[in-house]
Amino acid sequence: MQKKWLAVALVSALVCSAATAVQAEVKIGVVSTEVILRDSAAAQAASKKLEQEFSKRDKELNAAGQRLKNDVERFEKNAGTMTEHERIRKQRDLAERDRDFQRRQRELREDFNQRRNEELQKLLRQANTVIKNIAQREKYDLILQEAIYVNPKIDITDQVLKELK
Repeated sequence: MQKKWLAVALVSALVCSAATAVQAEVKIGVVSTEVILRDSAAAQAASKKLEQEFSKRDKELNAAGQRLKNDVERFEKNAGTMTEHERIRKQRDLAERDRDFQRRQRELREDFNQRRNEELQKLLRQANTVIKNIAQREKYDLILQEAIYVNPKIDITDQVLKELK
């Protein structure tokens, strides 16, 4: 019962807010952060920068992984002809190399994710500055980021993309 009254009060408050907003002619804009992070020139430049920064390590890691795979296949092929001592030594060596390979993969992923997050935060700060400038210049009362539905008349994402360079 109490939840019902709370819901009624909330709906009433929303209706009153909407009625007041209509009377006051509030200027509202909406920006799609997803589009900015995907389509902006700054986002694409950051993506290329990250690719260049990590491509060498990625290629080295892929080459090491291929060498390890080839050595494992060679071991499996020749294991029957090895002495027990030689086979155990080779298994330990391959297991150690595999652990090292997995550790290096994990470190690369962690480093990449950390750098990507740094670049995204930098881009979001730039975008927020542009959005604030647009809001002040064009006298917006409210600018929202993300919405379930946006009327194209109030979507200012393209304008932010143009000014975000």
